[in-house]
Amino acid sequence: MPGNEWEKKRHMREKKQRVVVVGASPNPERYSNHVVRLLIEHGHEAIPVHPAVEEIEGVPAVKSIADVADRVDTVTLYVSAARSSSMQDALLKMRPKRVIFPPGAENPALREALESNGVQTLEACTLVLLKTGQF
Repeated sequence: MPGNEWEKKRHMREKKQRVVVVGASPNPERYSNHVVRLLIEHGHEAIPVHPAVEEIEGVPAVKSIADVADRVDTVTLYVSAARSSSMQDALLKMRPKRVIFPPGAENPALREALESNGVQTLEACTLVLLKTGQF
């Protein structure tokens, strides 16, 4: 493996994150499913959230964000603003370092509530962030 590629992989392992994927789908054609797979490929711990499935891409799923134990580095939301608004209290209690709002999941009121409680937010495509090394 060329040195540059090895360094990139080593750096990714050092920055491993626990990432909650809200709205993760078992359908491999959905973006939220691609995110779970790409997180795993990049060495992150993916925690899919889906109320009706046991696992996604071989990773055990939790029914709600309230079921996530321990620290969380990043939450990425693949749900509508109406849905994510109902999760505000649980997200604030979780205290993730950051919450990503992909295109179509923007929620200005939730973003403001998170930021005013010290949670970094970002309106960006999680897939692009991962593929470009900006995650």
